Amino acid sequence: MLKKPEHVLDPLLKPRSIAMIGASRKRNSVGNDMIRNLMPSGFSGKVYPINPSYNKLYGWPCYKSIADLPETVDMAVLSVPNRVLEAVVKEAISAGARSLVIFASAEEEGEIDDRLRDRVAKLARDAGVPVCGANCMGFFNPIHGLRAFTAFHPEPIATGGLTYIAQSGSLLQALLFNDERLRFNLAVSTGQELVTTAADYLDYALEQPETKCVALVLEAIRDPEGFVAALKKANARNIPVVVLKLGRTEAGASFALSHTGAIAGDAEVYEALFRRFGVISVRDLNELAATALMLCCDKPLAPGGISAVLDSGGERELIVDVASDEGVPFAEISEATKKVLEANLDPGLTPENPVDAWGTGRDFEAVFENCLLALLADEDTALGMFVADLSEELDLHAGYVEVCQSVARATDKPLIVMTNYSAWSHRKHAVRLSRSGIVVLDGTVSSLRAIKNAMTYRDFVAQKDVVEEDRPENPRAGYWRSVLQGRQDALTEDEGYSLLRDYGIRVPEFAIVTSADEVAEAARKVGFPLVAKTAEAGILHKSDVGGVILNIANEEEAIAAYATLSANLGPRVLLSGMASGDAEMALGLVQDEQFGSFVMIAFGGVWIEILKDSQLSMVPVNADVASRRIADLKMAKVLEGVRGADPCDVPALIETYIRFGHLVADLGEHLAEVDINPVLVSPSGVVAVDSLIIPADAVPASEEAKHAH
Repeated sequence: MLKKPEHVLDPLLKPRSIAMIGASRKRNSVGNDMIRNLMPSGFSGKVYPINPSYNKLYGWPCYKSIADLPETVDMAVLSVPNRVLEAVVKEAISAGARSLVIFASAEEEGEIDDRLRDRVAKLARDAGVPVCGANCMGFFNPIHGLRAFTAFHPEPIATGGLTYIAQSGSLLQALLFNDERLRFNLAVSTGQELVTTAADYLDYALEQPETKCVALVLEAIRDPEGFVAALKKANARNIPVVVLKLGRTEAGASFALSHTGAIAGDAEVYEALFRRFGVISVRDLNELAATALMLCCDKPLAPGGISAVLDSGGERELIVDVASDEGVPFAEISEATKKVLEANLDPGLTPENPVDAWGTGRDFEAVFENCLLALLADEDTALGMFVADLSEELDLHAGYVEVCQSVARATDKPLIVMTNYSAWSHRKHAVRLSRSGIVVLDGTVSSLRAIKNAMTYRDFVAQKDVVEEDRPENPRAGYWRSVLQGRQDALTEDEGYSLLRDYGIRVPEFAIVTSADEVAEAARKVGFPLVAKTAEAGILHKSDVGGVILNIANEEEAIAAYATLSANLGPRVLLSGMASGDAEMALGLVQDEQFGSFVMIAFGGVWIEILKDSQLSMVPVNADVASRRIADLKMAKVLEGVRGADPCDVPALIETYIRFGHLVADLGEHLAEVDINPVLVSPSGVVAVDSLIIPADAVPASEEAKHAH
């Protein structure tokens, strides 16, 4: 059998020998915590403390420098101040250390250009040495019996299938040291990521057979290409990834020329990226922990919704309300299941899901167990849930625990025990249940969000998005590249119409006129009623400068409209057919420096920046993605028809969004901004009325120019 090749991070995360530079006997120092953490971890490799002040440290021989060791080591852990950091890094690399952990900040006072962190990073990169840090807390690898960590923690860390990667050391500790329900195979505080990034740790975790789920806390993604490659690997291996993204802002959106840029910020880009690859995005640490617990469960979610048993009518109302708010479905249980419930419930209790099963308390263990088993056996039940605010002071609740353990042994579906109040007065119960394979969740909102997240991932795995479609390039793509390449101004209105039409996006009939003599004939060809718009180059938002005249009914009105526009703005005017629709939508392009092209769909018109009702998708877009993004719009019900109106042609809107995605997939590298607004949707189809298309090579407009058009 061939030996599995070494991962580039094996010397760092799975070393066979460790040099602990700066190890110390001084209590509450990093050098002391570092070596005391290693002592109870069960590490079976060689350990070499290094400090010239000691001959022996905690039973190990202590060396004066790494150069004095009897062998080269896989990892050097550096507990040294910034003033000597560079010299120690050089010494460790010269001595053959294959990886480094750096706790120091690698920041010196007064640095401007020649920064310590950059010099240290270059030394490690040039030597091909992975680095955890700088300014990190280190890592735990309980599978390998290893702690390379600053804060001393005497208790063992339970091993399991959760990898936790955090760019915040405090948020790493919050879960690592406070919740026995979470069981880890790896926990990493990445720090500044001088060399080794979150993407590298994610890739490593996905190669480990113990990994069931990866949770990340991210401030920034420093290796976007590596991060996307790791997400693709996670998809291929069906390993869920959960992300708490910190510091999401809309910085820079105010500088955009298009409406799209003004309403789609960094947060929307990350959410679209995460959706593309089935990443579960969470809002806080409680939701992160609860979702990780759900996704580490050994029993997979079945199709369907929640089936729940409670001991309180009030708590039933509470979870029904919150589940409705969070979009968490309950199972539609069968009549056969209802009959089993009815046979077990006391008179006056209704056999409906969720089930309030507490009546007189007569033989409550059998009642709860039989009801839970019946619900779990129902075809529409994805998971069973027992809801009670457990307390270790009550014998009754010890009985609840035994009921749940019995049910869990009899089903192949997940069983959740949920408390509505998140305070921990039931730690022993929670640990006991968790060790029985039962997921224990606390707090109504975070628990139901975690369940919804697990359902979302289940559905993603069942119907993964097509990342690359088997689609031939548009035959006109080459022509439009030649038009856009090197172009320094926005496309004119007629060029925009032509581009959209070449990609199968319906636009009105149109004609360009440059003199009064051409107006009458062009108007007749286009057909009345029509609209006249200035087509002069450089005027981006035409309605802002009186550049649009609507509802032109005849030749005389067309000639008059031309006279007004040509006198005020210039002789080039576009005549186009009037379009109507029951809903005004918009399509737009967002270019992200890290992750490329994204396409937006929104409710548009003049209210686009007020409504901010938009959805973003990474290109390319397929039918499944398009339909889900449109359905996720807050005003999506408008498309179903309002006050008796016929429903809009949603399939045509879906197809238009897909075609726009094709346009951006083909031409995105040559486009800076695209804003198609409004896109009118009616029962009879979709028509794109106005467009703003700015090439990538366009000269940026000044703030004055933006508003002067």
